[in-house]
Amino acid sequence: MAAIVAQLRIMIFLYARISEDPRDLRRGVKRQMKDLLRWAVEDIGGEIAGEWIENDRSAHNGEERPEYDKMMAAALAAAQQPGVRVIVAAYHPSRLWRQRVERAQAIEDLRAVKAHVAFESGGHFNMAKASDRSQLANLGESDTAESEVKSERVTRAALERAEEGRANGAVAYGWKRTYLHDEDGKVIGFHDVEHPEQAAIVREIVKRLLAGDSLFAITHDLNKRGVPAPGAGQKRKRRALGQTEDGARWSKTSVKKIAVRRVNVGIRTYKGDEYPAAWPKLISDEQHLRVVDLFAGRADNLERPGQRMHLLSWGEVCTCGPCRGPISVSLRGNSKRGTRKPTYICSDKGCVGRNEAALDDYIESIAVEVLSDPEAADIFKGDQSGVLAALERAEALRIRQTEAADDFADGLINREQLRRITAKLGRQIAEAKAEAKRLQPIDLTALDGLIGPQAREKWPRLTVQQKRRALEALKFRVRIHPSARRGPGFDHTTLDIGWHGRELPA
Repeated sequence: MAAIVAQLRIMIFLYARISEDPRDLRRGVKRQMKDLLRWAVEDIGGEIAGEWIENDRSAHNGEERPEYDKMMAAALAAAQQPGVRVIVAAYHPSRLWRQRVERAQAIEDLRAVKAHVAFESGGHFNMAKASDRSQLANLGESDTAESEVKSERVTRAALERAEEGRANGAVAYGWKRTYLHDEDGKVIGFHDVEHPEQAAIVREIVKRLLAGDSLFAITHDLNKRGVPAPGAGQKRKRRALGQTEDGARWSKTSVKKIAVRRVNVGIRTYKGDEYPAAWPKLISDEQHLRVVDLFAGRADNLERPGQRMHLLSWGEVCTCGPCRGPISVSLRGNSKRGTRKPTYICSDKGCVGRNEAALDDYIESIAVEVLSDPEAADIFKGDQSGVLAALERAEALRIRQTEAADDFADGLINREQLRRITAKLGRQIAEAKAEAKRLQPIDLTALDGLIGPQAREKWPRLTVQQKRRALEALKFRVRIHPSARRGPGFDHTTLDIGWHGRELPA
């Protein structure tokens, strides 16, 4: 019998895990593995088959654990070899399993190959014995119960923070945290206040987007100026492609996320519900709704401001008189008699066409005249409360569309019901947005510094995107009709032109 025992090969599979390590310091998990190695060599003896480490991974919430899966696969395979005893070793049962189903499946798999499970904190279990399996299951059940109680406590505390409008976790970009202390210097609370530099960047991003700047232009400018991006200087496990080691570079995605956050207008969100936040607003409710609508609207009208090269193409600013279709740009003209030139044409049917440069010059001259009026600011007024209500209604309807899609995914409604709901809500959203546009006052953020005599000087320095945003703010509408006249010269009599306070003919 002694000779048989001497020939037995003991293989120890070491597994270490820690649930939370957001900065990827790995100190806790390294201590676990160090203690496991010492214990395995001194108290168990045998061959160390490998080390598997899972850092910043939860075993309770169903998160994938690739290293655990690899360790179990290797252990089960080794246990099927003749003359091998496999021991799966961890610091504590909670490091291996937290979920009942996962633990039960592992116990059954290890039973089938007659493996062992051991813990540095105490306990050695032979999975071939029913009594050991029962003890291990009961021991693990207390870990599961502890996790569930902790989860309930954490969830309730998170809801309480949301109801009080307090932040959950790290302070958001745009604010800084001020801590409250008792007489002994112990932290008893905190509140978030504006961060002077970061809050200014948030306002700048929103203002520039509403003024017509593209995400690309804003991102490039922030990086060129060396403005640190959100999360700069924080150690992270993963960085986006092209990001620097210190995380200081902005991307178009990060700029957009900053612009459309609900926190910007003092809204705290928790599990889909919204609560008034305890921190100060950085932008107005109207600005937030408009910037959200800006990105939603680009998908509706196929507009891509970041790639805009032509002032009047696509969108509502300029349309075809006969068919009311959109206007695009194409090279037209007789190449034998001269250079083919960019021309605005009816995109749908080719009903009309105008020389791009000539039409741009004419429309821009009118825009400058309108802006140069010293009393222009008094003219650009609208129903502010009505606009906000219409935009909020459109946003609520858009949320209902999303909820309908979720109901379809969950099997609560069928495809035909989803189609009807989506179509009806789509019409209601369009009506609400049309109402908002009708009541909308002139967007003065898009006309910053342009109203008054200085318009003639500043207009030529604007980019195409900024000019287009200014025309949209002025509610400029151009309708091109066919021209019967042939020959040189620009025929402005075939244009219907309107702007705020001056509607186009029906």
